[in-house]
Amino acid sequence: MTDQPTQSMTGAEALVSTLADHGVTACFANPGTSEMHLVTALDHEPRIKSTLCLFEGVATGAADGHARVTGTPAMTLLHLGAGYLNGGANIHNARRAWTPMINVIGDHAVPHQRYDAPLASDVIGMAGPNSRWIKSADKVGQAGDLAAQAWEASFGPEPGPVSLILPADTAWLEGGKPGATRARPSLRQPDTITIDVAAAAVKSASKPIIIINGTALTEAGLAQAARVKAAGVRVLTDTFFPRQARGAGRFIPDRMQYFAEGAMSDLEGSDLMLIAGTQVPVAFFAYPGKPSVLVPEGCTPMKIGGPETDSAAILEALADALGAKEAAPVAELDLPGAPTGALNAATIGASIARHMPEGSFVSDDGVSNGLPSFLMTQRARPHDWMMLTGGAIGQGMPLALGASLAA
Repeated sequence: MTDQPTQSMTGAEALVSTLADHGVTACFANPGTSEMHLVTALDHEPRIKSTLCLFEGVATGAADGHARVTGTPAMTLLHLGAGYLNGGANIHNARRAWTPMINVIGDHAVPHQRYDAPLASDVIGMAGPNSRWIKSADKVGQAGDLAAQAWEASFGPEPGPVSLILPADTAWLEGGKPGATRARPSLRQPDTITIDVAAAAVKSASKPIIIINGTALTEAGLAQAARVKAAGVRVLTDTFFPRQARGAGRFIPDRMQYFAEGAMSDLEGSDLMLIAGTQVPVAFFAYPGKPSVLVPEGCTPMKIGGPETDSAAILEALADALGAKEAAPVAELDLPGAPTGALNAATIGASIARHMPEGSFVSDDGVSNGLPSFLMTQRARPHDWMMLTGGAIGQGMPLALGASLAA
């Protein structure tokens, strides 16, 4: 027998097949002329389902929602720097949600870039600020390996959006090859010394609190949060979080208030603030005479794990170190009656709670007026709630689209 010749691949085919090899199953696309060879490659790759979106902000928001449900990155396909900017608001939100996302951005062919065509732009300069990792595959032999690097980088060290730029000639030229398979980076596990120090601080505090996000807001993570609560620590979530398991059978943590003065009043008297899966809280905006960092006077902040950590495991380790044998109660199913009166966030929330099926995913971009609906659904049937983490408008329906396709 003779060896079969290796089938030649274009750069676009190398990129797409490499992402499929790493488990990417969805692409949300708004392509243009420079991305046509990527479209062809996607048509020939059955492992990735492509969804055409009529605006780039829908594509990037849907990729965010898809990843929040699956835990793995989706791919977007965007038309040069201008297309990236059109999708930029929801990429900003995804970065604030620590959502893995692979943005594939087309560019002019490398020899054509010198002529400053109308759509020419500094793609790296535009996409860099919201990208955990960004590179351009200027040679066809780089496309597959950079795709593998992009996939890996979307998971960490801190998860988030990455950007891979593919010039048109790299896409159409043959000579591409799949990138070597890379291992998925894992969230950092609890540090024993840090947990012991935190447990000792809790035991000596008079009014300790912990602010949680990340895996701590899964059903398993909230079960550990209930143990921490039973050990005497008040448990709060960030004001806005990527995803939280809620409803009957789940522990209900408190939530950081949106307005700075309300948050500071709510936290008054706390003398220890533990942080797990997130960052020390700051106000959304500055106001005259109001604090920017939402830590009360006399309260010591202690970060026991940031967004790069498995915060559910941190809560379990902390509960063990505190000797927590019991757990705080979980929510019981309690559906409100039929709402009457004015149509407002509370009556809308009551209606949602009454009719929402078990297993629903809710996309909430209400920001300043969403709290009543949030509160009315706390004891609804089990569901997951996804929020606008970065404050940039236009996320709600695109996020729901991506989540529904993933689920």
